[in-house]
Amino acid sequence: QVHLVESGGGSVQAGGTLRLSCAVSGYAYSYYSMGWFRQAPGKEREGIANIATASGSTYYADSVKGRFTVSPDKAKNTIYLQMNSLKPEDTAMYYCATARIWTPDWYRGSSYDYWGQGTPVTVSS
Repeated sequence: QVHLVESGGGSVQAGGTLRLSCAVSGYAYSYYSMGWFRQAPGKEREGIANIATASGSTYYADSVKGRFTVSPDKAKNTIYLQMNSLKPEDTAMYYCATARIWTPDWYRGSSYDYWGQGTPVTVSS
């Protein structure tokens, strides 16, 4: 059984930073695809970042490009999302997800097989 647990969410002021973690258990995530999504109240879920863990290639939505960085710690089976220069519009529940294969549609929720429970991020102005 694959299990993902996010942590690291919280409340920060605009311009601040947070680092989210996604711990994966149940299988080694090497050669798989890991994504980060967020959903703000009243809005649709948004795919914001992805890492193809075999190649290390990363992908970002325009809304976070240049501010967020996704990185792996293979020894810990954990994926991180470093979030810098946070804005009030980054306020959302953040989720990680994993898939057995990587696809160009990494930003779609349907591209993933397993999800975490989410961690909340609130950015105040």
